[in-house]
Amino acid sequence: MKATEANLLKFLRKSPQFVIPIYQRNYSWTEEQCRQLWADLLRAGREEAISAHFIGSIVYVERGLSTVTSQEALLVIDGQQRLTTSTLLIAALAKHFEDKGIAELLDAFSAKKLRNYYLLNPDEEGERHFKLILSETDKDTLLAILKNAPMPAEISSRIDQNYGLFQDLIQKHEDELEAICQGLAKLVIVDVSLDRSQDNPQLIFESMNSTGLELSQADLIRNFILMGLEPKLQTELYKNYWRPMEKAFGQAAYVTHFDPFMRHYLTAKTGEIPNVREVYAAFKAFARDSQIDTKTLVADIHAYASYYCAMALGAEAQPALKQAFHDLRELKVDVAYPFLLDAYHDYKQDRLTTDELLGIIRLVESYVFRRAICAIPTNSLNKTFAGLSRSLKKDRYLESVKAAFLLMPSYRRFPSDEEFQRDIKLRDLYNFRSRSYWLRRLENHGRKERVVVENYTIEHILPQNEALSPEWQAELGPEWQRIQQTWLHTLGNLTLTGYNSEYSDTPFAYKRDQVTNADGKKIGFKFSALNINDGLGEVAQWNEDAIKARAERLAKEAAKVWAAPVLDIGVLDAYRPAAGKSAPQQYSIDDHPHLVGGPMRELFEALRKAVLELDACVTEEFLKLYVAYKAETNFVDVVPQVRRLRLSLNMPFNEIDDPRGLCLDVTNLGRWGNGDVEVGLSSLDDLPYIMGLIRQSFDRQMGGPQDA
Repeated sequence: MKATEANLLKFLRKSPQFVIPIYQRNYSWTEEQCRQLWADLLRAGREEAISAHFIGSIVYVERGLSTVTSQEALLVIDGQQRLTTSTLLIAALAKHFEDKGIAELLDAFSAKKLRNYYLLNPDEEGERHFKLILSETDKDTLLAILKNAPMPAEISSRIDQNYGLFQDLIQKHEDELEAICQGLAKLVIVDVSLDRSQDNPQLIFESMNSTGLELSQADLIRNFILMGLEPKLQTELYKNYWRPMEKAFGQAAYVTHFDPFMRHYLTAKTGEIPNVREVYAAFKAFARDSQIDTKTLVADIHAYASYYCAMALGAEAQPALKQAFHDLRELKVDVAYPFLLDAYHDYKQDRLTTDELLGIIRLVESYVFRRAICAIPTNSLNKTFAGLSRSLKKDRYLESVKAAFLLMPSYRRFPSDEEFQRDIKLRDLYNFRSRSYWLRRLENHGRKERVVVENYTIEHILPQNEALSPEWQAELGPEWQRIQQTWLHTLGNLTLTGYNSEYSDTPFAYKRDQVTNADGKKIGFKFSALNINDGLGEVAQWNEDAIKARAERLAKEAAKVWAAPVLDIGVLDAYRPAAGKSAPQQYSIDDHPHLVGGPMRELFEALRKAVLELDACVTEEFLKLYVAYKAETNFVDVVPQVRRLRLSLNMPFNEIDDPRGLCLDVTNLGRWGNGDVEVGLSSLDDLPYIMGLIRQSFDRQMGGPQDA
């Protein structure tokens, strides 16, 4: 590698041509970055004391061997953003000189010289005529600017917008053209030339972008895959697989969608969930460990990206699946995408019918919604879905999905109809995060002609107004305040209407029978065509009993909308773990002399009770030298000692939140128990704080904080 300081204009003039390889990201500088370059340039041009302004480095490698008679184009490894922006600025300046008829300004600043020195190779033909050739998305737009030709049908918005910005800035500062030219002449770069035979472009590229600020995970992954390939294969893979994927994600939103997609893809492939900031590192490990050839890998990514677009971006064509995926997006079930990517792949491989895939999607939806209604912590959802596909019998696909959900342990359970109906009647559904979702699903269940719920507003039958009218107070009875506070935002009191303003806070009988629209047509609950209003026309009085009765009816309907899986007991038994009972414990509390009596026994019993109450899934096992508490595996082990209980927390030391600094790092030290964190408990007064530490280990094992 050879690096030297160089004047930008001289650098451009001596270089034969720069080509942005197809694996590089698209041009992405925003107006803010262009304005910053302009401000720096103008300041340098105005102030004689500034002899140069450094704008960054340009790293390139020769595409092949050059000779005196034939100079090869230079492949840009890093610096395409500043190189492209400088080209747009010079092109805008040349156009201004032409439009204003300016012959020459200073030395070497004329329209002809700006073009022939820095933008074009005047003696070359075809693409060799241009100093800079961009990658697929941006190429035609830049060439149209340089040729003064009409814009292509598929325009690069950033190229076009930034060129227009520079035209406007030059026009605004046309009385400072000399300063603009002086500033342009002072721009300096670091010219970094790589030797193809000795330098590894990928490693250099990574090291120059190690902060992660400039490049997205998507850019790094694309470069990692394509950079080292021969040009012919590089072009083939980009045009046949990568470019169609970029278009499917959308030019502007490519990075926004690709990064989460790749995280889900890697989870689906490996069963491990990569850290959101380490997707690139996880991908490199996967690509190297899988030993898949590059073409097969890129084709697989392309296929899974199309599945992701179907699920997450609304690209599904099959109507029933399209609606089901829409419902998942509204419920925000991104955590299930790794499992659904696998299921969709099997669907595309004809291992699943459309109806079976639809059934799986609806089970996922029901599982997540029921758990949200029942306020079950979402910690374990990411791990649940990350490994679900691997537990299935794919010759009986839908059946095994149902069995997997039915056999989930308590903290991962699929809430029963009884639990779901109980909680949905009491839950504040008005402030539920997906209010329009649950109303739409409840209203349209079983309908052939779907109601557009967005055309309606949510109506509180018993009004929200704390100052209820005398009529409402009389209807509710002497405990009207308690009834309003208890049931206001719950299922039994909520409905839909297109006439919210007409209903207002009027008494129930008026809302039911008398309210009319501007044409005099009756629009009360009795006349509503909405399913959710069925039965309201027959209710004589809206009181606590009426709210409860309606909630009971709607809860039963909700259990059908968000249905639980059903399997015959004989079928389900076949999926249960091997029936062999675990061997009885060889040890008991009596085998630990420090727990037989005295203060440690009392302290242990208090700790034991608190740990077992964390969740019904927690089990206790007495071993020879310590007591283990497990969910999926040990999360805390207790070693009884003379004056304290020594606890081992099964988590990395750098992840523990310990404000009091009680924990010790025992990583790689030989201690009884599992984990890198040790803490002692010697007093009941410290138990609440110690339980906070233990819960961190438990929560981490269950999957960590995770939104549904």
